[in-house]
Amino acid sequence: MRVVIKIGGSLMKGGLPTPLVEDIRSLAPGHQFVIVHGGGDVVTDYATRLGKEQRFVVSPEGIRSRYTDAETAEIYQMVMSGLLAKRIVSALARAGVKGVSLSGADAQLLQGKRKTKLVIMDDRGRRVAIDGGYTGRVAGVNVPLLETLLSQGYVPVISPVASGEDAEPLNVDGDRAASAVAAGLRADSVVFLTDVDGLLLDGQVAPRLTAAEASSILPRIGFGMQKKVIGAVEAVEAGVREAIICSGTRPTPVARALSHDYCTVISDR
Repeated sequence: MRVVIKIGGSLMKGGLPTPLVEDIRSLAPGHQFVIVHGGGDVVTDYATRLGKEQRFVVSPEGIRSRYTDAETAEIYQMVMSGLLAKRIVSALARAGVKGVSLSGADAQLLQGKRKTKLVIMDDRGRRVAIDGGYTGRVAGVNVPLLETLLSQGYVPVISPVASGEDAEPLNVDGDRAASAVAAGLRADSVVFLTDVDGLLLDGQVAPRLTAAEASSILPRIGFGMQKKVIGAVEAVEAGVREAIICSGTRPTPVARALSHDYCTVISDR
């Protein structure tokens, strides 16, 4: 079974939870795993230490994101690829799992399309257009590279940094990057691990939604969960069998997700 795991930034602050690492180790013999990680809060922390104030913008659709200028792009790469990805590989190695960390810029693993303009809401609630900076979206995935690593028993660990058309580094959303990787690999499942048990609707975890149902409720959910739902919907629409949103802090989190135990499953099958 081929599974793409997105490890949310909320799970990256103090190192990977031990139950998650052990779960990946126990499941590895019967699965092919690819990991995509987040870590925006850690990026913000290091940027602050370096004296670089971070700016966040909100789109007309209510999606909040980091504004990435050239200096922020360097810090983003440094933290994502140079620190957090290595933490994951080290944690996997201690558990006997062969992890390989890759920036999406390596061998153009994630081919990005740079956003030349961003439309955001200003402080007065008006739409304004600003320069896109070094923000982008994933337009392609180097699937043969991942297939080669998977065939040799490695677990690729991917940082959400894409390579733009001029090979410039781009900040891309980790959830949507995981969706693109899952679609490119024709994965069976993409699992979004976070610090909550799933998508909450009216105070309860929604056990199952279609992609259309998930899209319709986007205005009702918060910033962080919005991107996971968007990524989940994009994966399902691209042919991934199921997208699962669940807690990465519970025991055996991946096994529980694949068993549809206390999580949200988005699927049209």
